[in-house]
Amino acid sequence: MDKVEIYTIVIVVLTFGMYIFVGIKSKVSDTKTFFVANRGIPTVANGAAIAADWMSAASFISMAGLISFLGYDGSIYLMGWTGGFVLLTLLIAPYLRKYGKFTIPDFIGDRYQSDATRAVAAIATIFISLTYVAGQMRGIGIVFSRFLQVDIKTGVFVGMGIVAFFAVLGGMKGITWTQVVQFGVLIIAFLIPVFALSKKLTGIPIPQIALTATDITEKLSSIQVDLGLKEYLMPFQHYSKLNMFMMTAALMLGTAGLPHVIIRFYTVKTVKAARWSGVWALLFIAMLYTTAPALGAFAKYNLINSLNGKSVEELEKISWVQKWKNTGLLTLTDKNSDGTLNMGTGDTNEIIVDKDIIVLSTPEVANLSPFIIALVAAGGLAAALSTAAGLLLAMSSAVSHDIYYMIFRKDANEKERMLVARLAILAAVAAAGYFGINPPGFVGEVVALAFGLAAASIFPSILMGIFDKKMNKKGATSGIIAGLGFTLIMILLMKSNIILGTVKPVIDNFAGINAQGIGVIGMLLNISVSLTVSRLTEAPPENIQKLVEDIRIPVKI
Repeated sequence: MDKVEIYTIVIVVLTFGMYIFVGIKSKVSDTKTFFVANRGIPTVANGAAIAADWMSAASFISMAGLISFLGYDGSIYLMGWTGGFVLLTLLIAPYLRKYGKFTIPDFIGDRYQSDATRAVAAIATIFISLTYVAGQMRGIGIVFSRFLQVDIKTGVFVGMGIVAFFAVLGGMKGITWTQVVQFGVLIIAFLIPVFALSKKLTGIPIPQIALTATDITEKLSSIQVDLGLKEYLMPFQHYSKLNMFMMTAALMLGTAGLPHVIIRFYTVKTVKAARWSGVWALLFIAMLYTTAPALGAFAKYNLINSLNGKSVEELEKISWVQKWKNTGLLTLTDKNSDGTLNMGTGDTNEIIVDKDIIVLSTPEVANLSPFIIALVAAGGLAAALSTAAGLLLAMSSAVSHDIYYMIFRKDANEKERMLVARLAILAAVAAAGYFGINPPGFVGEVVALAFGLAAASIFPSILMGIFDKKMNKKGATSGIIAGLGFTLIMILLMKSNIILGTVKPVIDNFAGINAQGIGVIGMLLNISVSLTVSRLTEAPPENIQKLVEDIRIPVKI
């Protein structure tokens, strides 16, 4: 066992010890505390928890890797996710907090006065959360596979047990305070290596300044062109303009419909606190998101210089190369048998690097201290665990509160509802573990599919529920079914080779739009069906129309 693995074990044990301590201290026995932390979370703490909940393994582990490989085109993740959070904070969250329910399906069911609408919203929540958490399980599996030197399947199984423990024990209260701690761990773990790498490569320790004030991206572009790769700064090389727009829109609109993030705004006491939670969350999120582009460029530059053109014998002597090879996420193949490995495209590429290992491997590639390498591993786990726990709680509340209690067993007592909630978490963990082992893409891509599902199903029903007093239950129900059904079918067809095991995808795209952007079409279908059906059927009762107007009236703060 080398220093890196020793430091990793020590730091992970210490941070997990903190998480477990917080979880035990926050153990709950009633549903209000389990689902919304008794609405007693302070504003700044809630902002940190929102940031940790939202900045998942996709943000910490995968986003900088996608930017590294996509270059300019990777900006869709930055623009979509951050723009969507602004939309959520200003347009959605305050109104939902004023309404004061437990979950998104709770709001939708009451707003439309329909168990059927509540049920389809709960089912949409389950599909969204399950897709999202699959990406987190893969992220956890990657970290454990590298630093425990096990295969990714074993890494996912380890992560399943840990995630289930945190989610079952403390509910929303325990998860929230654990996420506050996890935010501190993940943001420190993300920033320190980037500052160190920035100083090493450019002489400037502040990565945002180094990225714009030096010529490192121009050098990277030149190197990539020489290798036959796409120019780093050239736009629309991986995606068409249409796809770029649709993918960015899906990420943005999906953010405003994410059940596990929206539910966080229910955990504070007032509408004012909900708004300020969003402001604090944006500030915390900006710390990572303004740094990720620099990390993407620095990591790719450093990786090419470290691997390309080296002999097989040289690379086999490098410890981190061998250990990432053991995970199956780094492949070296001397295709032309000349003893030298080169990075290229297609059949000429002899060095295949999984996009999801860029952030985790960068400190090792840069030869930073073992402590920093271990800290990044702990940060990746914190990011994945914090989001996974929130997603599991969203699925649990959809099953236990919205389906079991509100539809089938309205006389269920607290003990019974808590049991169903915890059993739902265990079932969700098992399903998420399967998709973590057999993911339909990289971590960031899997998460993007979840955003598309949210954009096509939950977002329109919330938006029209707040701003269209004529929207009725038949319109909302029909719209959710149409939007979610269309988007799910398109994703299955475009990812059928991975999800269904077909030789190749049934279809490559829909009118030039790929699986990550198809949610926008689903959203437009949802809105069109909802408006058409609602205008052809009876309007909502007067009390509901008055309720919609009241939700939009500002409260005294």
